[in-house]
Amino acid sequence: MSYANQTQTLNISAEQQYQGLLERVLFSTLIGMPCCVFLLINGIMLFTLRSKAVFRETCRYILLYNLLFSDTVLLALSQLMYILATCRIFPTYPVCGVLTMLNRLTNEISPLTLVVMCLERYVAVCYPLRHATIITVRNTAVAIIVVWAFSSLNVLIRVLLLLNFPFDQLQSLQMTDVCSDIAMLLGPMSYIYDKAYTGFVFVSAGVAVTCTYVGVMVAARSASADKASAHKARKTVLLHLIQLVLTLLSTMHGPIIISLSTILQRLLIVRIKSVLYVFIYILPRCLSSLIYGLRDQTIRPVLMYYLCCRLKLSRLHKG
Repeated sequence: MSYANQTQTLNISAEQQYQGLLERVLFSTLIGMPCCVFLLINGIMLFTLRSKAVFRETCRYILLYNLLFSDTVLLALSQLMYILATCRIFPTYPVCGVLTMLNRLTNEISPLTLVVMCLERYVAVCYPLRHATIITVRNTAVAIIVVWAFSSLNVLIRVLLLLNFPFDQLQSLQMTDVCSDIAMLLGPMSYIYDKAYTGFVFVSAGVAVTCTYVGVMVAARSASADKASAHKARKTVLLHLIQLVLTLLSTMHGPIIISLSTILQRLLIVRIKSVLYVFIYILPRCLSSLIYGLRDQTIRPVLMYYLCCRLKLSRLHKG
């Protein structure tokens, strides 16, 4: 009887392991395929924005390139970390620290760049006569440098907080869990700083973009405004506001998972993390290509040319 129970237990355990493996393969396939597709689209968009002088010398396209670059790097890093977690590969703390800090850096670039892009549209609608003197290539480059410097300062502070952790008291630098942002929140000060900085960015960026949207709406109703330009700017800022909300939700990813981990089982937490990864990491990083690639009359024909180039070449070769 004992042998039968032991055999039944082993069969159940093997079946659970098989189901877990099958679930990981299924999730990896469903998440990895769209991620690779949008990495390709973002790569083509980046190449498109460097292919013509009009894109390299127009401020809003320079800002778009910066946004796409950070989103593409973040998407690639997030997918790499997801693959490591799915394959149960546990790196060392230094390796995980480098990955998470690069992830943090590129993650902070997106909301700050979106704020600058919304301010550029606000100036274009509310101060059209001064737009060319305010929004210059030089000023745009300065704004991008400030965005990267501010995000780098945040990463530097996080690194300094990590250095206070007593790593020398650990038996090994090898991690015993998957590499993630949560795993690198070592010590109470890291938790406090993460919450404070996340709240500051969330509130500041949200208020800035909301005020910009309201300002564009007010300007659009004035008699002296260019109605077509103002209407287009209002739709663009609204899309950026939605994109900003989704992007800022990714900064809330860690606190959400930490809160849920206290009341839910680990397997359910893993499934929720996979779903959140799709909606708050992959989706916002794909919206820029879709918004500008499909709506912008200057980018669309060039982007479609590069997207369909191989298809046309293959048809010509067959013909």
